[in-house]
Amino acid sequence: MANHHTKSSLAALTLTAVGIVYGDIGTSPLYTMKEVFSKEHGLPLSEANVFGIVSLILWGLIVIVSLKYVTLVLRADNRGEGGIMALTALALESVSKKSSLYFPLTVLGLFGASLFYGDGVITPAMSVLSAMEGLEVATSSFKPVVVPVTLIVLIGLYAAQRKGTAGIGKLFGPVMLIWFLVLAAMGLYNIIRFPGILGAFNPVHAITFVNEYRWVAFIALGAVVLAFTGSEALYADMGHFGSKPIRAAWFFIVFPSLALNYLGQGALLVMHPETVTNPFYYQLGAWSIYPLVVLSTVAAVIASQSTISGTFSMTKQAISLGFLPRMKIIHTSSKEIGQIYIPVVNWLQLAVVVGAVIGFGSSSNLASAYGIANTGTMLVTSMLTFFVIRFGWKYNFLLCIAATGFFLTIDISLFSANALKFFHGGYFPIVLGLIIFTTMLTWKRGRELVFENLKKHAIPLEEFLDSLFVSAPTRVSGTAVFLRGEADGVPHALLHNLSHNKILHERVVFLTLHNKEIPWVPFNERIAVTDLGHNCYQVDISYGFKNEPDIPKALELCAPHGLAFEPMETSYFISRQTIISSPDGGMANWREGIFVTMSRNARDAADYYQIPSNRVIEVGSQVEI
Repeated sequence: MANHHTKSSLAALTLTAVGIVYGDIGTSPLYTMKEVFSKEHGLPLSEANVFGIVSLILWGLIVIVSLKYVTLVLRADNRGEGGIMALTALALESVSKKSSLYFPLTVLGLFGASLFYGDGVITPAMSVLSAMEGLEVATSSFKPVVVPVTLIVLIGLYAAQRKGTAGIGKLFGPVMLIWFLVLAAMGLYNIIRFPGILGAFNPVHAITFVNEYRWVAFIALGAVVLAFTGSEALYADMGHFGSKPIRAAWFFIVFPSLALNYLGQGALLVMHPETVTNPFYYQLGAWSIYPLVVLSTVAAVIASQSTISGTFSMTKQAISLGFLPRMKIIHTSSKEIGQIYIPVVNWLQLAVVVGAVIGFGSSSNLASAYGIANTGTMLVTSMLTFFVIRFGWKYNFLLCIAATGFFLTIDISLFSANALKFFHGGYFPIVLGLIIFTTMLTWKRGRELVFENLKKHAIPLEEFLDSLFVSAPTRVSGTAVFLRGEADGVPHALLHNLSHNKILHERVVFLTLHNKEIPWVPFNERIAVTDLGHNCYQVDISYGFKNEPDIPKALELCAPHGLAFEPMETSYFISRQTIISSPDGGMANWREGIFVTMSRNARDAADYYQIPSNRVIEVGSQVEI
């Protein structure tokens, strides 16, 4: 019975993974073959070249996705979590904070995460625009409406984010399963008509093609890589499903369907070269175009939704790790903790997506921007993986070099091929990534400067308490909770309270939050209580970057330590810091300006940590950086 339950659970998770994990790579057949043979690449359409390209795609799916991501990278789980931020935390954990590698690895991970944001903008624009371009295939008179209809679909998608995907998300798996079955069926139809295309499985075709065309083949790689976009999602969504369902979905559903469809499109191009303008929509003939546009649009929306949700998740992790300021995070499901909505990120991303659709105007123009973001993230993943398996897992040095070096060579080739398109759209995700990268580093450095300033002027807490109780102030009933940073001494809020009110609560708790570079901190390790005497306590709360910060709930865990809290008798004192930029600060003036602006617009600490607003007393203080 237990075994049956396990199989049922695996089947259900596999189906859900098909919908959420593989939306991006699943919509790649919409545009990949069309882009490879576009005029700008200068690749002539011939039977030998079709075989060579299809062979490159098939073996790319086998080597990059099956071997690198599904076999190797999925093993690098950070307490069950995946994704570039989790991998970065794992790489940093494998070296000490004092190591000379610590800062470069942090920068590398942040840059990979920044490129993921760029990818998150291009995926919705590219996927929906490609789906809508099927209307042009039906009749050229629809060409003027492609961009407007794309914008309507995207605006509707982003507007619906605040409602969450808990309800409609259940349909993602079945719908994408239908999509993959349709891909497989279309591919089979054309393979049956030209079975010789199965010879493309022979890697000799790929090797011969690359050897014969060399420079043109290298340029074509920039379009071939479109078949692998979305591979990073395999790793990023590991925390939601585990590795088994993701592997099962890939090997039994996704890879066979993609392979059959690319083979089918290759067969079609050999038989009917005139379909090269959009081989995807010509696979079954004119009668199928409109139904395929509808199904493709739904699949593109699902692929976009996965990317949007991934961006929300990434932002939450970055906030927890101290790389972004606190933002308003809304939970859209009472059952799933991962179902979140971040309004600021949602509307900023929509603005950039709309700009990309209008600015680029077609999926062909966007293709240049798409590949460089994805291959950049893939390259960073390979580099970080080396440090994890070498220093974390203690594998043999030569084995680590061989394993990651092989994939690194491929990633560098793909990234270089896409880098050639830098001035033809490739600059877009790079510039976007650099903006986000600079923002993250600026916030991180700014917070460090604030902590250094506070530490410089900090009054040691225990010494202060000893002197305070020599002549104890008047104590009033209730509990006072003072939030203090890791580097802080006596909280400013306490000093102000004593100075102005001349009183101290019956019980005083100093609360410090610690953000760990791990996804989850279990409940039994989350709380540490230290008795400071005179009914004063130091409480340390530890959170992982996937944990949900909730101070009142965390304090409930103090009861076994003899520290029970009555909500209506507990007051929270928080120091609100006003950051002031000084001429002799630790950053350039423009960076200090950015940090001050972000600090002023950061979400209120009490709100972020879910402290009841009617129990909060805020005390202002100024900090120079």
